[in-house]
Amino acid sequence: MTIDRTPKWHSNPKFSRRKFVKTATLGTVTVGATSVVPSLHPQEKAVAGANQRIPLKMGLRAASMKMVGNLEVFKLARQIPGLLGVELQVAAGNPNLRDWDTVRHYKTEADRWGVMVPSLAGVWDRGVSIRRSPVAGINLIQSIRAAELLGSSVILVAFFRENAPDMSDEASYAPVVKLLQDAAPYAADAGVILGLENSLSPTDNKKLVDLVDHPRVKVYYDVHNMAYYGHGDQAVPGVKLLGKERICQVHVKNRDQLIEEPGLVDWRAAFQAFNEIEYDGWYIFETQHTDHAHVIEPTIKNIEFLKEVCRMPLV
Repeated sequence: MTIDRTPKWHSNPKFSRRKFVKTATLGTVTVGATSVVPSLHPQEKAVAGANQRIPLKMGLRAASMKMVGNLEVFKLARQIPGLLGVELQVAAGNPNLRDWDTVRHYKTEADRWGVMVPSLAGVWDRGVSIRRSPVAGINLIQSIRAAELLGSSVILVAFFRENAPDMSDEASYAPVVKLLQDAAPYAADAGVILGLENSLSPTDNKKLVDLVDHPRVKVYYDVHNMAYYGHGDQAVPGVKLLGKERICQVHVKNRDQLIEEPGLVDWRAAFQAFNEIEYDGWYIFETQHTDHAHVIEPTIKNIEFLKEVCRMPLV
């Protein structure tokens, strides 16, 4: 599907999208990932010393907190020391992030509680998939607009099992490549990355991203999913295969258990792999919590474990 690139961001043609974004963000705290770690002058780095580390950017998925569509999600997140962000769902909830007034309410609450929205997930409307729906491109553009208004830097573009292309069959993957190539300029204009999370192997993800060949299309890497979808032997090595240049964000989970407990993934080895490629993006927890009342304690433990094993020096 070819996406019409005619700007349709606002109903008032005299009010440009760029002017709107500039006005909307003036005087507020930047919530994109790049605002978290200020750049240091070389002399400042030297003074900081070799033991100083890049602050970890850790967030939690609203869906995992059982708080989709609940503006109280930021208040709860604020109670967890070390947690900086919440990943929201676009199409879930009522009203959801297809409604611009709702988006603005979320932005207001995020700013109120000092919590970032580093990424958006759940971009497809019910029944829509990247391969089988003519409106998939429209859903992406709508989600890009929501991400820009919220200051999010990544959109999770999900496609699993039958919705994922066969990367050995050009007839299967070519339409997906074309759709992502068409959507990428919109993402670039909004300062957003389309992060692909799927059931493909790391090798096939590398092939897909390289075929799209646009800096705004990368992989949202989920080590646990790699193992869950049958690529367990490639899950950790896949970090190095894709590298920092292709991985935009990372999901962290161990079903309903703590990250440090035995599971499908050796998370110590996985975090070491991320350290080796000098990954310095967001880690978003996706633990399966039973309800939002049981989120705080396990998340605090997971954060402490992450701090122990992710020890990126200043660069």
